[in-house]
Amino acid sequence: MTYLETIKYLESFINYEKIPAYPYKESLKLERIKEFLNKIGNPQGSLKCIHIAGTKGKGSTCAFIAYILREAGFKVGLYTSPHLSDFRERIRILSPVDTKSLRAAQEDFEGMIPKRKLAKLAEDLKPVIERYNKNSKYGPLSFFEVYTSLAFVYFKEQNVDFAVLETGLGGRLDATNVVNPLVCALTPISYEHTQKLGNTLKEIAREKAGIIKGKNLVVISAPQEEEAMEVIRQRCFQQGAKLYEVGKDILFKAANKGFNIKGRFGEYPDLKIRLVGTYQIINAALGLGTIEALCSYNINVPVNPIKNGFYNTIWPGRCEVVSRRPFIVLDGAQNIASAQALKKAIKENFQYKRLILILGISKDKDIKGICKQLYDLADEVVLTMANNPRATEPKYLARYFRGKNIHITNSVKEAKALSARLSKKEDLNLVTGSLFVVGEFRNGKA
Repeated sequence: MTYLETIKYLESFINYEKIPAYPYKESLKLERIKEFLNKIGNPQGSLKCIHIAGTKGKGSTCAFIAYILREAGFKVGLYTSPHLSDFRERIRILSPVDTKSLRAAQEDFEGMIPKRKLAKLAEDLKPVIERYNKNSKYGPLSFFEVYTSLAFVYFKEQNVDFAVLETGLGGRLDATNVVNPLVCALTPISYEHTQKLGNTLKEIAREKAGIIKGKNLVVISAPQEEEAMEVIRQRCFQQGAKLYEVGKDILFKAANKGFNIKGRFGEYPDLKIRLVGTYQIINAALGLGTIEALCSYNINVPVNPIKNGFYNTIWPGRCEVVSRRPFIVLDGAQNIASAQALKKAIKENFQYKRLILILGISKDKDIKGICKQLYDLADEVVLTMANNPRATEPKYLARYFRGKNIHITNSVKEAKALSARLSKKEDLNLVTGSLFVVGEFRNGKA
């Protein structure tokens, strides 16, 4: 298959990321991907995995962990979702490089799976996929299940030292939950996908904590609401897993334009990251706790790779500054907690005259809650929609910005052109509400 044929083939599978509503428990069946992986030799079984679930900060935490391990000399497979511009972003390998070439060659999505390699893998697996789908008692494989399988095969072929995996949705039924990880990490859990994961924090936390399985597993958790933490502690107790908590066992403190972390096995002063927002320090502390947890397997990462890994971490689309006069800030905040954190980051880190909010939200998100968080920030509001079936009509969003100067656009391209005309050099354009919107806006940036 050519690369274009590969894209067409992969897009032929049902993609729940593009469907606003579907029966969650009936649609996501872990048995399906387990059975398929068994037919291709269980490539995930040979991988040393680090598994991350949670509501916000999963991608940033995965990136911190991967970059630190790479700095320590390891070859790291990184599997994340969704993507901003190219779905090859989801499957990456960060290989050890010398410091000079690292500084010179840093890319936004370094180490993406090459087009030819992706096409070859898809071509090799296609006959097995088609045979399986014809006979499967659990129904045909989804896009995410096929892509996750491709990632496992690729990481095994490339002989990575570690695979850092971000869950797609929830955790318990997520396709990534076929692995038996060395360490699990849980980022802050808040309300999201309530129609699928549950209406209470307890129910949502139960789905996320489903990645905790196996005796003597080490689990690191970010600070949580008590309701969520109670579920995590209970799950760890039931599974015989060891739990360590950021804020209790792993401490952090902002200091000197950076931060310090006191871990379980050492102190790490004068740490610096380039990702904007104080909430990223929590993600960094969670990442460091995860790295320290590898000591249980006699894997010790020295202080310098930790420092360098933090500083060199790039994670586009999360409070990312792509222009300075005027400021253009991209952030895929798509739930209340993320919108709240974004609002705080904007207020603490930027000085501007007016804020032009470019906003598009998916239908299955807490639209009212996100808009309420962002309302006070905005001087002008440009409402838009991504080229995705899940996108909310901009006119529907307008009801939450009464009293503001509102502009309705029918595409991100149109919103981008309009915001450029509206803003002056001393203003700030904030593009948010959906990673799909951020990806489309970023993809066409100069």
